Amino acid sequence: MAKRGKKYIERAKFVDRTKRYTLEEAVDILKKMAEEVPRNFDETVDIAFRLGVDPKYPDQQVRSTVVLPHGLGKPIKVMVITSGEKVKEAEEAGADLVGGEELINDILKGRIDVEQFHVVIATPDMMPKVAKLGRILGPRGLMPNPKTGTVTTDVKKAIEEAKKGRVEFRTDKAGNVHMPVGKISFDREKLLENIKAAIKAVVDARPPGAKGQYVRNIALSLTMGPSVKLDVNKTLLQLQEEAA
Repeated sequence: MAKRGKKYIERAKFVDRTKRYTLEEAVDILKKMAEEVPRNFDETVDIAFRLGVDPKYPDQQVRSTVVLPHGLGKPIKVMVITSGEKVKEAEEAGADLVGGEELINDILKGRIDVEQFHVVIATPDMMPKVAKLGRILGPRGLMPNPKTGTVTTDVKKAIEEAKKGRVEFRTDKAGNVHMPVGKISFDREKLLENIKAAIKAVVDARPPGAKGQYVRNIALSLTMGPSVKLDVNKTLLQLQEEAA
């Protein structure tokens, strides 16, 4: 096991590993960790799910997006690959980089660092050409996909949602989902609203092939710290009651 740093060990004292917390309790613990054992940057709050699915089966794969009510607390850089009138629409909507075939060629030749972008959007007519970027965009999670709303003719809406804090999520090989839900500097209520939106999105994305208990574990964590596990049943019941 990797050796834990002093601050990690100090933060771990705030968490009872045998306990499952309510959502409010977990956020309060993370806030206390950050306040009493601070880091020198604004840490990201992450949420992790262990789901009762086997992603090797197509009907058990989970992939979708969620627009967080209060964003991610950082500027989102958006690239749009399109043509014709959609170029102007994308520019007016606030895209950071817009282009067509010439942009694709620049990416292929290494003239553009795709690592600096958080979202890549493409219109359907460009997808046959964008397919050539699969080996570059795919491993970075940037490949446009209709399921995540990044292949669309409504370029303006896609850009606006991305800028607001749209987060794409999908299961890894072990059936887990990870995603950021904001910064620890966010107000408590804003963090709670973002987290609730993320949980609802994952619950709503339940695939048809999922059997038995779908959401098995949920945990919150900071960039540098131990996870805080939620009481899944209480959390899901709370969200159901609030939605009623």
